[in-house]
Amino acid sequence: MTRFLICGLLLTAFSCVAYAEDKHEKHDHPLPPAPKNAQLDKMKSLVGTWVKADENGKATEEVVSVIKSTAGGSAIEETIFPGTPMEMVSIYTVDGADLFMTHYCILGNQPKLKADPKAPANQLRWIFVGGTNLDPKKDKHMHGGTLTIVDKDHIEMNGEGWENGEPAKEMCGVMKMVRKQ
Repeated sequence: MTRFLICGLLLTAFSCVAYAEDKHEKHDHPLPPAPKNAQLDKMKSLVGTWVKADENGKATEEVVSVIKSTAGGSAIEETIFPGTPMEMVSIYTVDGADLFMTHYCILGNQPKLKADPKAPANQLRWIFVGGTNLDPKKDKHMHGGTLTIVDKDHIEMNGEGWENGEPAKEMCGVMKMVRKQ
């Protein structure tokens, strides 16, 4: 009788696992809608590959940023300097009415920044709100920045780095980018 019960329980467990795997493979479960947020929509409009602009504003071959939508449209993943020793990742997500960025930096820290809701319509202005693996009073870190959408194929990122509790002169700067066609 014990063997019969154990076999029955195992058969039931395996059936449940097989059913769950079958449902997962088909992806036929309804997904919740992506959050509606104007600032997240700005980031979604930038999905694609971005290359460095030369001194005349023309596209070069140097890939600076690859931006993609992920997690059912609820997050944006940006890979900066992909495939290089300087590769970094930023993840953009909505919390309530606010858009946040967590930047996974080459410095080994993870600053968290919030998009300023009062920024002009063609900009996302980033304000430092904390982070992990850093002491903002002394550690070098990304502390802010402004992403300007010049037009659908041209953007500029002006980053602001900090060290010892004040702006760092030798960090970040302006990057001008062109959408790769």
